[in-house]
Amino acid sequence: MKRLKKDELAALWMLARRSLRQHLLATLLTALGGALSVGLVMAVFAINQQSRDAFSQGATGFDAVLGARGSKLQLVLNAVFHLQTSPGNIPYRYYQVMQKNPQVAVAVPYAVGDNYYGYRIVGTELGLFDVEVSPGHKLQPQPGGRLFDPNQSEAVVGSFVADKLHLKVGDKIHPFHGLDFDPTAQHKEIYEIVGILQPTGTPNDKALWIPLDAFYRMGGHVLRGEKNKAAYVAKAGEMIPDDAKEVSAVMLKFNNPQAGFQLSQLINTQGDKATLAWPISAVMVELMDNLGWAHKVLALVGLGVMFMAALSSVAALVNTLEARRRDFAILRSLGASSGLVASLLVLESALVGALGALGGFLVYAMVLAIAAKILRQSTGVVIEVFTMHPVLYLAPLGLIGLSALAGLIPASRVYAQNVAAALRPES
Repeated sequence: MKRLKKDELAALWMLARRSLRQHLLATLLTALGGALSVGLVMAVFAINQQSRDAFSQGATGFDAVLGARGSKLQLVLNAVFHLQTSPGNIPYRYYQVMQKNPQVAVAVPYAVGDNYYGYRIVGTELGLFDVEVSPGHKLQPQPGGRLFDPNQSEAVVGSFVADKLHLKVGDKIHPFHGLDFDPTAQHKEIYEIVGILQPTGTPNDKALWIPLDAFYRMGGHVLRGEKNKAAYVAKAGEMIPDDAKEVSAVMLKFNNPQAGFQLSQLINTQGDKATLAWPISAVMVELMDNLGWAHKVLALVGLGVMFMAALSSVAALVNTLEARRRDFAILRSLGASSGLVASLLVLESALVGALGALGGFLVYAMVLAIAAKILRQSTGVVIEVFTMHPVLYLAPLGLIGLSALAGLIPASRVYAQNVAAALRPES
């Protein structure tokens, strides 16, 4: 095709717009298919990348989790993301040993086993609130609140829980036994909310935090501490002996990476009493890698739909080609070159793809907003709708380019059209 002049380009643009308006229904339906495909492809890649980053970085501030012998993944999901059940308890002595280890900068004990309307209650110590759980963010109370007193029946509440359950400072709560909400399993103990924590965008926003000692003293909690010792039930006014205490996990921050390697060798390879999930990010990346097949399948579905949208554009143009043969022939007889007429069809196809690409951003935003809400409610992980990712420009450009290439098929037929035959009166 010859290079088009400026006035020819203007005419081409006008004719393409008029043609798309004339065949508005076919144009919109084809663009809708393109929008669904582009939106799906963009959403799949964006959700995969953001969820991968969020899950692998969701424990910023801690390097490892020490817990009962078993699955590292279960240990991390339970202690870091407040999901699944605890793999078991370990003696309080393990926490004390880690506290005294010169290679450990911070050790924070967790005790779990109760909930408040489905949200995890975690018994812990004040050391937790000195650690950045996400870059630049500690678990600190909002103005008007404070941290709990370790010797009182008090609680601080994550921002997400407070919003969902409409909790405020001064409210009193009755926990429920177990990790799943059962209205018949309510404890008699009362905890006063003394602080609502500032949002951190981490799973910690979905938990309620109480003193470790108050957790031990909750009704129905039996402490076994070291193995082969008799069960211990805390009594009011009586100190709980350390050898009777137990914890669900110990969150650890090391002074250097070598500490993690050495403790992993000591606990996981040479020992058989506990499990050290280190580094936490590696455990979560392994999980995301195992789920990678789902991302690939969805991406292939989206690319397949995008390809079908381009074919739909071809079909729409070919279906109208016979009806427009005389129109094209008249254009040719008025001096339009065959290249100009063929370019008209390519432009029309590309414009349909462009409409689909624009609609794809709307589909993408809707899908990501729904996915963000589901992830936030189920895991506490936050993903952003408007976070830049290469797929946000590659997918739309890909649809436009694919549509333009698809337009070459009907354009080639018009390019080779016999003008005299097309203008011959039909008998």
